[in-house]
Amino acid sequence: MEMTAAIPLIKILSVFACMLLGIKFRLGIGLSILGGSVLTGLLFSISADTWFFIALKALLDLILILLALIVTLIMILSRILENTGQSKRLMHELSGILKWPKFRLAFFPALIGLLPMPGGAVFSAPMVKNSAQNQNLTPKSKILINYWFRHVWELIWPLYPGLILTSHLSGIPLIELLSYTWPGLVVCLIIGWIFYLLPLKLKKEPNSKAVFNAGKALRESAPLLMAIVGSLSLEAFVWYIDIPLKPETGLVAGLFLAIIICSRQNNISSGKTIAYLKEKHLWQMVFIIFSIFIFKAILDDGGVVEEISGAIAKPSTLMAAAIVLPMIVGLISGITIAFVGATFPLILGVVDQLGIQGNIPYVVLALFSGLAGVMVSPIHICFILTCEYFHTNIAKVWPSLFLPCLLLLLSGLGYFYFLSW
Repeated sequence: MEMTAAIPLIKILSVFACMLLGIKFRLGIGLSILGGSVLTGLLFSISADTWFFIALKALLDLILILLALIVTLIMILSRILENTGQSKRLMHELSGILKWPKFRLAFFPALIGLLPMPGGAVFSAPMVKNSAQNQNLTPKSKILINYWFRHVWELIWPLYPGLILTSHLSGIPLIELLSYTWPGLVVCLIIGWIFYLLPLKLKKEPNSKAVFNAGKALRESAPLLMAIVGSLSLEAFVWYIDIPLKPETGLVAGLFLAIIICSRQNNISSGKTIAYLKEKHLWQMVFIIFSIFIFKAILDDGGVVEEISGAIAKPSTLMAAAIVLPMIVGLISGITIAFVGATFPLILGVVDQLGIQGNIPYVVLALFSGLAGVMVSPIHICFILTCEYFHTNIAKVWPSLFLPCLLLLLSGLGYFYFLSW
């Protein structure tokens, strides 16, 4: 590669380095990505008025508004389910069918994983502790089970903002994206079983006296069912009949209905529901999405991707970028939406510029590698909170994540070659 051709690549790597430093030193993901878009403008000679015009155009995009609304509704639903104890009641109703000790240990973290709330692993940690109270398990085993199985849904569950954002950035409908990423769930379950459940020597327990009541379980799960099945069905309906609405409108409608159902079941007034809009974390998430869309627009409309594609002239180089960049951002941030927002606009833009037919293999590869980075990140909030709950030093547990996360990364690479074949 000639030095002149490599200059745009060096510039964008400098942008990533600055964004990573911002995340590392707790400037915030949103501010770090927004600062990266400003630095991109400076390094690629985009004038201030042009940068402002591109950013304003991005913020007025209907897709951005819909995505921000979807994430807001998901966060509100998760908070209602958590604060009213409905998610805990659901777990109680399901406890009557959890007879196998190893299954029960993994079940509760996985169930909480259906709710995309930050630090959710600390919510399931007491349940893992209770499930293991008659077993001679080390705190390390409890931490790893709780942490790993809390995140097995990251590549398949349609309520995760990272997947929703991936769908928007890649132009792949969410339902179609999930049809390609579902092996991620299988891989995570197999890895979790082999490394964290299979080695356990558990004692047989007396049969539980809890009785499974299908009616109560269905009632408690109604908001989640509406959020998932209802939303995806409405989205597919809008897309199928080709009416002049964005498919995401169906997802918004399904989430609204889910919140109404949950509020009615728990006798929550509309005023109390609206009060959740005041929560700081919700607006931080919305700000992150705004920053991501501005960064993407600067890369696309500012001609940055065109310059970089000259340096990444081969698919093999692009493949390396799809592995390394998401993994590093995931490792530094410990958050899925961070590696998606920071790296996907660049990766997908280069895919288009190189004229590669179909971006799905690169999207899937980047998701697997990014998730591997997120899961092995020592600053992942779920990992930190779980270690604190079980009073265990992170350094004693962290090495047990290295090999499983490497296998997750390698499985993504193998799947990439399968999809590219």
